[in-house]
Amino acid sequence: MDETDLPRVLQRLWGIEGPARPGPKPAFHLSDIGRAAIKLADTGGLAAVSMSKVAAELGFTTMSLYRYVDAKDDLYVVMLDYAFGEPPAPDPEQGWRERITAWAEAFRDGLRKHPWILQIPLTEPPLSPHQLAWMESALQAFDGTPLTPQDRLSSMILVNIYVRGTVQLTSNQLAGGDEAKAADRLYNQRLRMLATPDRFPTIAAGVNQPDAVEDLDVDFDAGGFHDGLDTVLDGIQARIDRKS
Repeated sequence: MDETDLPRVLQRLWGIEGPARPGPKPAFHLSDIGRAAIKLADTGGLAAVSMSKVAAELGFTTMSLYRYVDAKDDLYVVMLDYAFGEPPAPDPEQGWRERITAWAEAFRDGLRKHPWILQIPLTEPPLSPHQLAWMESALQAFDGTPLTPQDRLSSMILVNIYVRGTVQLTSNQLAGGDEAKAADRLYNQRLRMLATPDRFPTIAAGVNQPDAVEDLDVDFDAGGFHDGLDTVLDGIQARIDRKS
């Protein structure tokens, strides 16, 4: 494959010079576009991002933006690349478990800082510079283990899915506020009413036990995140043990 077979947005992100386009020389960089779009998304969510609004944020016309990105999907590629920045460097003094935990925590923090990331459809594997750097960082976390390259990739994807899932499921809880707490309380009350022992005995056993608390939310800031992550890592450890 020739470098110019890459989509133009990836060529620009990687600093590859594709075919020159007619017109004036570029007035700004993709990083400027990324920062402008991220600012809009952080303030108003992903729905607040459009080609026209990003152009206005930069003080240019919408048509001028098309000299840099061909479509909104390209804009998302740029946003994702700059939203996360550089990944954590694996500490060679730590074991694989500590290294991948640090990676998962950094990934979680990035999603919490920019929750709109979870609204962007995942249509293809990552190919932009920062996203590949994050992948490389996660794969390097398993250095020193007997895991094959495919094992490492599968383990990285498993941790990635866990982090994305927990942030997605707890987004309202993390936002806080009386409205979110009231919604959680209402859900718990309805769950107690509907999860009857005859139909859902396992759920009922958990929500109706004598020492059950009024709110059943898992506090992902006070250990819940790491409890679940430890379960995921225990599974990876079992694979490592089998290969050893």
